Amino acid sequence: MMAAPGSSPGPAKGLELRGVKKRFPTRSGELIVLDGVDLRLPAGAAAAILGPSGSGKSTLLHIAGTLERPSEGTVLIDGGDPFQLSERELARFRNRRLGFIFQDHHLLPQCNVLENVLMPALASPEPIDLNGEGVEERCRRLLDRVGLAERLEHAPAELSGGERQRVAIARALALRPALVLADEPTGNLDRGAARAVGALLLEVQHEEGAMLVVVTHSAELAALFPNRLELDRGQLKPATL
Repeated sequence: MMAAPGSSPGPAKGLELRGVKKRFPTRSGELIVLDGVDLRLPAGAAAAILGPSGSGKSTLLHIAGTLERPSEGTVLIDGGDPFQLSERELARFRNRRLGFIFQDHHLLPQCNVLENVLMPALASPEPIDLNGEGVEERCRRLLDRVGLAERLEHAPAELSGGERQRVAIARALALRPALVLADEPTGNLDRGAARAVGALLLEVQHEEGAMLVVVTHSAELAALFPNRLELDRGQLKPATL
């Protein structure tokens, strides 16, 4: 189970945010977006973070995903602080240990489905070791798992919105990340496709054993998750649906 915000530190494995703050300068003064966020998510667990547009959900996700540095506070992933790494080491860490899924799938239109899922491996400056499983073999297996085994040669433009997000799920899991971060992954889908993609995301995450954090304004998507939090005035608290 996920510890409530503000609880004492636990085992090293997992995601932990301690007192994370994020401030942005504006013409009218400093804007505080995150004001002391505490979160502990054990290895293999999943959580949804709710909040309206502008509440800081994406900022929180970007900090957890090392895309943005906090103004104050600490981010620990499996006991280590990734922000202590050099920029080169951090880029490698992000590629190998983190997976990202966005509202807009960000698939490369000139690449087919399989090539898009292979992209994290192709972007790596060094060979990928997946404990004996070949990278292409794994990507094909993931695409089969998300129901796209017959679509490997298709371009993204030939897929539905739900299918494109399934490709994005497979891509995020391609290199066996410790942590998958999803920003409004069903925001551009109709209700039926959103429900199917949300359920699939949780199923595949559970099978793979990765941690999963989803930020969303959809109470319906959040209801699928065993752990639900709400970002309110820059702080996390238990969500009430």
